[in-house]
Order: sequence, then C-alpha cells, then structure tokens
Amino acid sequence: MTSALACLRREFPARSWLWVSVVAAFFVSFHGLQLATLMVRFEATPNYVAVHDWPANVARIVRLTPAISDMIPIILDEWLVEVGSMNYSFGRGIAEWSFVLIPGKAVVVLGIAALVATNLVLLRAAWKTCGIFAPLGSSVATGAGALIAGAAVTTITWVVCCAAPTWVVGLAVMGVGVTTALALQPFGGWLLVLGLSTLVTSAIFLLRQLSGRRSRDATIPMMLTPVARAPS
Repeated sequence: MTSALACLRREFPARSWLWVSVVAAFFVSFHGLQLATLMVRFEATPNYVAVHDWPANVARIVRLTPAISDMIPIILDEWLVEVGSMNYSFGRGIAEWSFVLIPGKAVVVLGIAALVATNLVLLRAAWKTCGIFAPLGSSVATGAGALIAGAAVTTITWVVCCAAPTWVVGLAVMGVGVTTALALQPFGGWLLVLGLSTLVTSAIFLLRQLSGRRSRDATIPMMLTPVARAPS
C-alpha cells in the first residue's frame, strides 16, 4: 500500500495538466454527446432552452418532504437546465425530447471523469514500464467501466418513455428496444456501482503493477553491486 501511494504521488504531479484536461474533456463531451445523439436520432435541432430555479426547488423539497430517505433521491433528480425540442401542435406545446443537466448526476459524472483520468495517467506510465498485457487489460476495463457507469447516469427525456428514469430513456433513444430498456429499470444503481467498481479496480491494478515494477527495478542494481569483503 505504501509503495502504491508513493507511485501515485510520483505520477500525478508530473501529469497534473493531463489529468485536469481529461476530466474537463470527459465532462463536457459526455453531456454534449447526449445532445448530439438526440439531434441525430430525431433529425431535429433544439428549439427551446429552460433554466430551472434549482436552489429554490431544492429548498422546497427539503421543506415539504418529511422523510430524508425520500428527500435525497428527489433532490438528486432535480433539473437545472433543459435543452430540447418542443412540439407546439398541442396547446402550449409538448416536449418531445430533451437533454437535461441534473446537478446531482453531474457530480457523479465528474467522479467518473476523475477515475477515467486517473486510469489514463497510470496507463501512460504503465505502457512505458510494464509489459503489454497489463496496460491492455486495464485499457479495456477503463473503457468498459466508463461506458457502463456513463449509461447509468444518462440524462435524456423522450415523450415515448415519459415515466421512465432518464438513463432508461437514454438506452431507448440509442437503439435498445423500449420493452428491454424498461425491463432494465431496476438495475440502474447496480450498473453504476459495477461501472465505478471496474474503474477503481483498474486503477488499483495499475498502481500495483507500477509499484511492483519500480521495486524490482530498484532491487536489481543492489543485487548486482559487489559486496566488499573484510581483509583476512
């Protein structure tokens, strides 16, 4: 554990800008890709943007919800910004689809981005010092973990799945059958845990590989150094 922490402290100061850049790029791209997916899927551009009073809504939820166990999930699903396509053929209009920025889920996305950036920093060091199999396996695990965790925090709405969680709607929009997507609804939390666990496990594995390799590299010169003998 000590050697792994030492490896972490050694790698990150030298690549802090890479880590920050990956976090920022992942966070922006993750949300931008959702909006782009909607535009391609429905062949339309957004025609409305709504900014919700998130602080006031959260305060109202806290004031009117007696049970904390109910309060927290509601707050985590509270919307901040909504960008989508409104169909005005029906009275005041119906939002056919939209991308929603939800602060509670945005924090989770930031955590995913941090784990992905950590893995990429460690992978860059591993490609230089470790064999090919360790970085290759961790690269696959990092991609899979980011994909699974990202799918569980997708924030997309569609009038066809109006009562479903946003991540289930995201699956349906991306081509998964509506029935199949709805059947996966109870497993959203487990998918998020699985994705995050995969990213954490990959980072731990890379740290152990790097620290073990550094320890062996430091031991070899000591073994090759001739031992001075005392005169007889």
